[in-house]
Amino acid sequence: MRYLLQTLSLALALVGTSAPVFAATQYPLTVNNCGQTLTFAKPPTKIVSIGQGMTEVLFSLGLADKISGTAVWVGPVLPQYADANSKIRRLAENDPSFESVVAAEPDLVAAEFEWHVGPQGSVGKREQFTDLGINTYIAPADCVAKINADGGDGVRKELFTMDLIYQEISELSEIFDIKDRGDALIADLKKREADAVASLGLVPGKNLPVLFWFSSKEVKGDAFIAGKNSAPAYILKTLGARNVVATEEEWPLVGWETISEANPAVIVIATMDRRRYAADDPAVKIDFLESDAVTRELDAVKNKRFVMMDAQSMNPTIRTIDGIEILANGIKSFGLSQ
Repeated sequence: MRYLLQTLSLALALVGTSAPVFAATQYPLTVNNCGQTLTFAKPPTKIVSIGQGMTEVLFSLGLADKISGTAVWVGPVLPQYADANSKIRRLAENDPSFESVVAAEPDLVAAEFEWHVGPQGSVGKREQFTDLGINTYIAPADCVAKINADGGDGVRKELFTMDLIYQEISELSEIFDIKDRGDALIADLKKREADAVASLGLVPGKNLPVLFWFSSKEVKGDAFIAGKNSAPAYILKTLGARNVVATEEEWPLVGWETISEANPAVIVIATMDRRRYAADDPAVKIDFLESDAVTRELDAVKNKRFVMMDAQSMNPTIRTIDGIEILANGIKSFGLSQ
């Protein structure tokens, strides 16, 4: 709560000394969300959040006391929410069962990814929850200009922007009648983004070729690399750098021979607690890069230009701003921003 109050104070400082008057939410409230119309007669009282990014947005809005269960975690929670998170039941580290979600008795299920709660939902379809009187909300970043038909990471037809995260924050704050908190959080994130860009000076990024490596099913196999419209692509555009991948897939599998032709100057390496794939461990990634006959010749590897970044900062979340800050600092530390 202290973090929320600090954020609200910052927002007020940005617009003047007079506190703005926030209009209360008028119920029943109708929200159009990822192809469905949701109606709220009152603020939800119990939430199950599916996806770490969604959970951290709810924490940032001061809604921890309404979360009755969470699932799908990649790494540690943001430090300022560690205490609140420790008191919330973890339904599963990965996909929870439909039964476990319903047993938590939510009146709202909030999901970060459509593949968990959607037409082919691995947890359940939206209609299944609706039939039980449970509303479902999906992060706009995972459905606006994005195709998730194959049940995987999907294809993003337009460049992700933080506006989609701001839309999520705004809609959730309206649903819960906490518009002041939502506006304060958005103001804080926008300021941090502007500060990160300004820190690089007049020539941010210098069109540097950069690679974002999330993981690989096999260490020496094809790698999951950020696509041209992904959250990492937004980080690169914001900083004036260049993505080495040109496909619309969110996280395409790309061979290292192909990557070597682009010869990235910087490689951003995902860090995470998850160990689903062989290359989830960042130490394994670096060992491969420095020992493989192809990858050790990359400009980034020869000059040890590795930027370690929490995997959640590579997803469309509030942590995307962290990603901008981390990469900006990395570029500066390598002497590439001059």
